Amino acid sequence: MILRIPDVLSPESVKTARELLDSANWIDGAATAGGQAAKAKHNLQLAQDDPTALKLGEEIRQALATNPLFMSAALPLTLLPPMFNKYTGGGSFGTHVDNAIRHIPGTGQRIRTDLSATLFLSEPDEYEGGVLNIEDTYGAQEVKLPAGHMILYPSTSLHHVTPVTSGARVSSFFWIQSMVRDDTQRSLLFDLDCSIQNLGVAAPDNEAVGQSSVQLTGIYHNLIRQWAEV
Repeated sequence: MILRIPDVLSPESVKTARELLDSANWIDGAATAGGQAAKAKHNLQLAQDDPTALKLGEEIRQALATNPLFMSAALPLTLLPPMFNKYTGGGSFGTHVDNAIRHIPGTGQRIRTDLSATLFLSEPDEYEGGVLNIEDTYGAQEVKLPAGHMILYPSTSLHHVTPVTSGARVSSFFWIQSMVRDDTQRSLLFDLDCSIQNLGVAAPDNEAVGQSSVQLTGIYHNLIRQWAEV
């Protein structure tokens, strides 16, 4: 499942983040890539212990914790601290798959990367190129979202970022270990959860609909019990 999550950050939050990032100390992004990815990765990045990265990363984590769409789709168990990158002057990232296991900085903890996320911090008209291409079951999807919006997709997907030929593409990126490892199972649970929520909105005072909603909620939680790893 590839899912667009709008308005993760408000315009005011994006503006503040950009002011901090525009004066940040950017380093070569290849320094944090694996062997194969380093050869394909041509961008700038903030160090993981950079004060700006830590501050903004925590703000993003707090925003996601209160975002119902993200919580329903990701069913997050652990979220790797958000990182930040910039593509400019022809910068790009060739086709690759994200590492299956990543370490949480400053801890001995490792997470399995079930889901990848990119939170856009530049408006689409601020740069040319910089399109995130994700290989889906049904073909390639091109993603270039407004600032503050996020794309969530399976970490098993092949993906790449096209060269930025003018301007600068600034974003946050991170990975999530879900309570439900399998993408198909997560997608079914997400669809079921959305259907339950829609029933409540469509007929809030209908007793029969209310009973069906309770039954479906029971099925949802029983599936979580079967599939969740916590």
